[in-house]
Amino acid sequence: MAKFTVRTYDTISPAGLRRFSSDYDVGADAEAPDAIMLRSFKLPNAAVGPTVLAVGRAGAGVNNIPVRELAARGIVVFNAPGANANSVKELVLAGLLLAARNLPAALAYARDLRPGLAAAEMSAAVERGKKKFAGHEIAGATLGVIGLGAIGGRVANVATDLGMRVFGYDPAISERHAAELSPQVHRVDSLERLLAESEFVTLHVPLLDSTNRMLDARRLALLPRGAVVLNFARDELVDEKALVAALDAGELSCYVTDFPNPVVRSHDNVIMLPHLGASTSSAEDNCAVMIADELQDFLESGNIRFSVNYPAVSLPRRGNLRLTLAHRNTPGVIALFAKLISGAGINIAELANDSRGEYAYSIMELEADQLPANVVAQLEAMPQLLRLRIIAE
Repeated sequence: MAKFTVRTYDTISPAGLRRFSSDYDVGADAEAPDAIMLRSFKLPNAAVGPTVLAVGRAGAGVNNIPVRELAARGIVVFNAPGANANSVKELVLAGLLLAARNLPAALAYARDLRPGLAAAEMSAAVERGKKKFAGHEIAGATLGVIGLGAIGGRVANVATDLGMRVFGYDPAISERHAAELSPQVHRVDSLERLLAESEFVTLHVPLLDSTNRMLDARRLALLPRGAVVLNFARDELVDEKALVAALDAGELSCYVTDFPNPVVRSHDNVIMLPHLGASTSSAEDNCAVMIADELQDFLESGNIRFSVNYPAVSLPRRGNLRLTLAHRNTPGVIALFAKLISGAGINIAELANDSRGEYAYSIMELEADQLPANVVAQLEAMPQLLRLRIIAE
């Protein structure tokens, strides 16, 4: 009988599924799952049963998962940040070139040359028409990168390699991503300054209340005349009605987006792609592998890495009984947990704890073979506790 059960939604890369050991029952028909693994399936809170301990999204965005509701139930939501970063980076570069060289219109012109033309006639038609599609090189142009995380940092670095002058804005950049950033990237502390300097602007931030419509009419007006906006993050980051108005007025020359919608669909100066950012076999493999590894580490040891609703907390196993506690971030709660456990004559050999907003997560290694039933009952009765797990060696 399987030790753990993982229910899958969508088609998950076999490279990820192969990461699970024989102790796991993994599939779309798995019943009473310990974890859920998905890609784009929109997961309702009601579909997450009481047995579920974790949800893993084989990708970076988690808009299809009820993250807050699951956090309140002590269910950890994992994602795979950076696993698809190279695929998105390459598509952003393609978007830059599509816009700079007017390639979609040029491709359409070449495709629509009248059938039956002789070679000389076709050559003449090509020479007549190509003047309409003259573009410009991206070398020497200025690129503004909003968000310098796993994707934005890579875009910024490769743009410098291509000879672009690059400005970056990210007030919340991590130490790791800052260390990986090329010294040729000019970091600025003002979004307004970045926009005023940039002939091309690319967005690489998550969709939050604070970033919704971050490029509104006022900020779009700061861009130099003829600028290009690239959006491979989320369409809601841009006030697209204001953007279309700027395109109509000739203030912007092009909008490249990975998110077709009725607002931008019919505009001649919009280049739309059908959400291809992470649609490569390499990215799908990387995301699935990363999530499979995260779920196994969590189910077997209670360790958390790359969660979007709980802090990263991990401890190496020491062969003792292990407790994991998902709980509210309340002052003194760790002392209350410890008092109950030590009151039963059990020593806490090691403890790790961290918080994220209103929620916290603790791992305790106990010098005991089991936890008395009355202690378990007292812990589970505490209003601060959301989920208790007891993990034996």
